[in-house]
Amino acid sequence: MADHGLRIVIAGAGIAGLAAALRLQRDGHRVLVVERAAERRTGGYLVNLLGPGFDAADALGLAPALRERDQGIFTSRLVRADGSTKLTMPAALAQESIGSHALTVFRGDLEAVLFEALGDTAEPRFGTTITAVSDGAAGAGPLHIALSDGTEHDADLLIGADGLHSGVRELAFGPADDCLRSLGHAVIAFPMDGAPDGLPEQTASTFIDVGRTAAVFRPRDGAPSAFFTYRTSEAPRDPVEALNAHFGDLSGPVHEAARRSADTDDAYVDSVSQVVMDTWSRGGVVLLGDAAWCVSLFAGHGAGLALAGADRLARALADHPGDLGTALRTWESGLRSDVRTRQREARIGMARFAPPTRAHQRMQDLMIRALAAPILGPALLRVMNRTR
Repeated sequence: MADHGLRIVIAGAGIAGLAAALRLQRDGHRVLVVERAAERRTGGYLVNLLGPGFDAADALGLAPALRERDQGIFTSRLVRADGSTKLTMPAALAQESIGSHALTVFRGDLEAVLFEALGDTAEPRFGTTITAVSDGAAGAGPLHIALSDGTEHDADLLIGADGLHSGVRELAFGPADDCLRSLGHAVIAFPMDGAPDGLPEQTASTFIDVGRTAAVFRPRDGAPSAFFTYRTSEAPRDPVEALNAHFGDLSGPVHEAARRSADTDDAYVDSVSQVVMDTWSRGGVVLLGDAAWCVSLFAGHGAGLALAGADRLARALADHPGDLGTALRTWESGLRSDVRTRQREARIGMARFAPPTRAHQRMQDLMIRALAAPILGPALLRVMNRTR
């Protein structure tokens, strides 16, 4: 535990913010978490914790509770536009390649485990945002932070863990246009009303076409969820209109059930972007998770990086007590390489989610068929996972 705990304000009660609060509080720092949402989020899409992501969850003491909520590896069906099956990749093939150091959980379940570990001592202030920060760039003396609930706080450190469209980032670093890099795609994801006919438990149905992908996941526990992405230069506004325009030709009970469920308040609708910044800290303000380095959904490591970033940030502060600048520089230099790698993988991986040409799609079909092969598949998966 720190001899002289810092006063820390964290904006964002998502994965990065809660993980930071948990680790920093354990080290003896005084933590206040604020969250713009009116209440704690539940459900959400599935996230994978593999390799370093699993190790970070384990380091935070979350692995036992997460295993109770683990959805396991899914059987994958590659389907045609009419919903008929092209080929199937059994869950056992993927399970053999990644071993036991992997977790697949709903985002809401991961956040729930973090909340439970945090306890009542750092209960977030919901419906609250940071409205002003003074002395953040100067680095001299405490920060003075104003909140939307009318309260004001002095702090040694402000952590902006408030996501891709970070308010803290805009206050301390400038307009979002300076750091957001569009990947030219949109994403729509939402929980479904019920299980679609013809899709067994623990199965994912995926349709891949030129410029678009539609996927439906039916876990053994919890509601099924749908995920759509497509190439576009414009951010979608209404999920129902966007799905009708870009996926209205798809048929079959799974696709039809997904479109019926799109009209929900829980839909996540956004353009796909990365955050690219020269530095993640300025004075006593530091960005964490998607606010600092969003790798995008095409990378598939956002949750793991958020956990690892929070754990390493606390470790750097503990290693450099009384020297905030050195702690933040050390933390950032240790993470930069991982983030660059994941962002590069995401840019390359766009072709898997939305093949740019019919030739790309045919090559992808061949690769998936190879992965589904009984002998060749496990070997290829082991090689792919070793490079991650």
